[in-house]
Amino acid sequence: MNRRRFLTAATASAAAVCATGPSAFAATASRARTPSDTQLLRTWFEATYRSITAMTTELGLAADKIDVSGASTPVPSPQTSPTNIGCGLWSTVAAAGLGVISGSLMHERLGRAVAAVERLERAHGFWFNWYDAHDGSVLTTWPESGDAVRPFLSTVDNAWLVTGLRIAADADPALRPRIARLLAGVDWSYFYTPYDAADPVAGPGQLLGGYWPDKPGKGEPTGFHYGALNTEPRMASYHGIADGTLPTDHYWHLFRTLLPGMGQEQEPEGGYVTVDGVRVWQGHYTYRGRKLVPTWGGSMFEALMVPLFVPEPEWSPHSWGTSHRRYIRSQIEHGLIEEKYGYWGFSPASIPEGGYREYGVDGIGMQEDGYNSLGVVTPHASFLALPLVPDEAVANLKALDRNLGAYDDRYGFRDSVDVTTGRVSDVVLALDQGMITAALAQHLSPGLLQRPFRTGGFRSRVRPLLGKERFSI
Repeated sequence: MNRRRFLTAATASAAAVCATGPSAFAATASRARTPSDTQLLRTWFEATYRSITAMTTELGLAADKIDVSGASTPVPSPQTSPTNIGCGLWSTVAAAGLGVISGSLMHERLGRAVAAVERLERAHGFWFNWYDAHDGSVLTTWPESGDAVRPFLSTVDNAWLVTGLRIAADADPALRPRIARLLAGVDWSYFYTPYDAADPVAGPGQLLGGYWPDKPGKGEPTGFHYGALNTEPRMASYHGIADGTLPTDHYWHLFRTLLPGMGQEQEPEGGYVTVDGVRVWQGHYTYRGRKLVPTWGGSMFEALMVPLFVPEPEWSPHSWGTSHRRYIRSQIEHGLIEEKYGYWGFSPASIPEGGYREYGVDGIGMQEDGYNSLGVVTPHASFLALPLVPDEAVANLKALDRNLGAYDDRYGFRDSVDVTTGRVSDVVLALDQGMITAALAQHLSPGLLQRPFRTGGFRSRVRPLLGKERFSI
């Protein structure tokens, strides 16, 4: 866009925020939303789903990304991951549920994707972290650099593929037997280190980040566990608790904050409680006078990707629901008041100039050297907030489109934009577009993608845990 137009728009927006504060912004956002917004959101969904189909290879797998800066049809990247494949699956179900594609086309696309997943090499029942999106082979060399890739089994990435497969099975009964066979070998205890009261450091009752399976036995584990509760790996925890391969007390061994005295972003407040026989540190952080449960790095997707599928705000309104809303408010105030960007929404994404990094709000993450916003706004972060603060999310996205040109009529919102320079990313990522399709589906047709996570073990095992949750906020 014209640089003078960008500087004028950004300066005016920031000045207005400084003059009015967050309550006035909320009122402006509410006034900005009109009945036509529903159609606008559908238009945004259609463009985003076009990017998913553009990323999908002949094999049927959603690739990692595409470059949408040129005039020609973009070419899918060579690589894909279990998360990307899961995003492709649930995006197709969402497209059919919203009437963007027909049921028969959904069946065709899901069938092709499931057939491709059936061909992928696995180990210990789980999928490797990187495959060639065009032929399904396990990647051993990184396409862009030629560097060696050591095949890895990622806990969190497998969780998102299983999420997509469960959604596909729910939407297409003809695929259920095939997907059931795929999921029969998934046992989350493979990643689990049982709790050891005598040595809770070595035996924390948590999930490892994953394994390199090229060593004897189970393979070589990562040197860390996913200890923080309010991060996206809790989707793996929910899957394991729901299917019975993880004990329910695993949920209570996850950290709301790190314990007092441990190195973290701020010294937490709170207290110990005993739940289901487990002594739990119910800690919280305070950010701009607001109590909340932090994530690890302070990014939006850590907190808000999971509730697109598992209805945490509904099942735990005074704990999860309250913390999610305060987390969003903190992201909004960071962008509009603390940094005076005029825009908000910070989450890992493409660097506008090229590459990838984590963006977030340092003060709401536990990591001492946490993620920072650096003036880079990521549109998918606003979409993650859409189900809970729709007026403000829509207003922010409209402004990113209007003032910064962050929206592409062909393929939806670009992955990121540096609001201090006006530089917009050339690419879109399957992960971030998949979050956008899921958030729009949840807003336009609540529960559309949540059906598999409201029944069975999610209802009988996970929901009671969330009902017992009492954050100290």
